[in-house]
Amino acid sequence: MQPIPTRPTALVTGASAGIGQAFCRLLASQGYDIIAVARRSERLASLARELNSAHAIEVLPLSIDLGAPDAVARLLSAMAGRDIDVLINNAGYGVPGRYLSHEWSVHERFQRVMIESVAELSHALVAPMCARGRGTIINVASLAGYLPGSAGHTLYAASKAWMIRFSESLALECEVDGVRVCALCPGFTFSEFHDVTGTRAQLASLPKWLWMSAERVAAEGWSAAATGRLVHIPGRINRLIAMLAGALPRALTHAVSRRESRRFRDIH
Repeated sequence: MQPIPTRPTALVTGASAGIGQAFCRLLASQGYDIIAVARRSERLASLARELNSAHAIEVLPLSIDLGAPDAVARLLSAMAGRDIDVLINNAGYGVPGRYLSHEWSVHERFQRVMIESVAELSHALVAPMCARGRGTIINVASLAGYLPGSAGHTLYAASKAWMIRFSESLALECEVDGVRVCALCPGFTFSEFHDVTGTRAQLASLPKWLWMSAERVAAEGWSAAATGRLVHIPGRINRLIAMLAGALPRALTHAVSRRESRRFRDIH
């Protein structure tokens, strides 16, 4: 008797909203079972019902705070040994205000979510991917990883720059084993991110053509990974911004950053 074929499985962090939720919908529409990870259990339960009904796939919602020291270990245990074909490291947020306006514990938790969980999950899941000769990891970084540092954005841009370099190195290590790794670097994206950081009002003055939908970002990221791109910046405007940031004199980009920090962030 032939074994019953199983569907591939995708693990998505930060799945309750924005780009993470868009990835869940995209992958579910392509027949992937989904392990959806986020803090908000009611959002995950609603998403699970939606995807189960629309695509007849299995969704395992896991309410786990990746800022906890043992979060990844608990996540791996809750997966009950399931093979992961796609890993989307998307969980993330910003800590608004000056670096010294927060206790170290706030920054420590931030780094667990933005850096440590990405590295630890990738380390745990890439080995079995390589052993099977297939797999995809998409690390949702940011255009901010290409831009000069700015006041009130102290750890966020640094963490995204790390994620880009980490993804490039891991991709080059794993490509011989058939595993694709891609850093996805969106710019301004319609999501709840700026509501959480309290910058929605300031950013409302930006022109609409600077913004992209979470669905488009996810679709471009998935296509880029499928074609073997190590890094992808969605949107022509965002690619132009990244190119200019690298080409212009540092003194000029720092001057622009100094001015824009005052406009869009509470750094007083």
